[in-house]
Amino acid sequence: MSKIESIARYNLIIKKLRKHPASFNEISDYLDLESDLHDYNYRVSKRTFQRDLKDIRTLYGVDVQYNRAKKVYYVNLNEQEEVNERILEAFDIFNALNISDRLSNYIHFEKRKPKGTENLHGFLHAIKNQLQIKFEYQKFWEEEPTERVVEPYALKEFKNRWYLLANDLKACKVKSFALDRLADLDITKRKFDKPKDFDVNKYYKYCFGIISPNDYKPKEIILSFKPFQGKYIKTLPLHESQEILVDNDNELRIKLKLFITHDFLMELLSYGDTLRVLEPECLIKDLRDNLKRALMSYE
Repeated sequence: MSKIESIARYNLIIKKLRKHPASFNEISDYLDLESDLHDYNYRVSKRTFQRDLKDIRTLYGVDVQYNRAKKVYYVNLNEQEEVNERILEAFDIFNALNISDRLSNYIHFEKRKPKGTENLHGFLHAIKNQLQIKFEYQKFWEEEPTERVVEPYALKEFKNRWYLLANDLKACKVKSFALDRLADLDITKRKFDKPKDFDVNKYYKYCFGIISPNDYKPKEIILSFKPFQGKYIKTLPLHESQEILVDNDNELRIKLKLFITHDFLMELLSYGDTLRVLEPECLIKDLRDNLKRALMSYE
């Protein structure tokens, strides 16, 4: 059996089990049908199927388990559900791109520069092993890059960009660094002790994006969206703290608990007249001032 057939079979098994748990016989019948449709041999014995499950776990990080009571196999997303969902999302994208026909006729890619993900593995190695790293970092408002020596703590994704959260040794504070503005990564052999009380999830719990809090306590924020825009907000929440207060033909009203940062303010401005901020007063003032300045630029 060719490598191509094996990998294609892994993909079919995952596809089948994501839709619904299935017995080995149901999976076997599905593979037989796909074999006839695509003129490949995806048929497997139960022994080979068990090896496939180990390969799927190793290659894709997708854990397929067996429910003895119901005698069915299923994709386990109970542990680290968010991570596993992203793995399956990446799996879908990979399969969509892994086609023999020309992609340009079917997929329109966003035209943008790379995200800096080529260094992800190196960062994870340094974070896991608590190794200091050096790199050149280019700020948007400076002409020349500067060398940074940092203690890496975690990685964070926001709006299709990746950031490194690290303790900047020169500034003696935790900062975020965009991976697409970082070059010449050097993983040193110098170890460091990560603070035991640091938790990246707690650090960003009340943050909208990547900017660090500018207040001592998060604010309770109440937003009112027009009904049509509200449909988007319900399907793609602004933040994990989002709570629906009112949902009718007139508005979608939600409550958030967040630090009010520049990136959150810019997000609210992007909704234009489909959004009205109800609380707090300080956020209403910030939005009003920004809108006035924008209007003045056209006078």
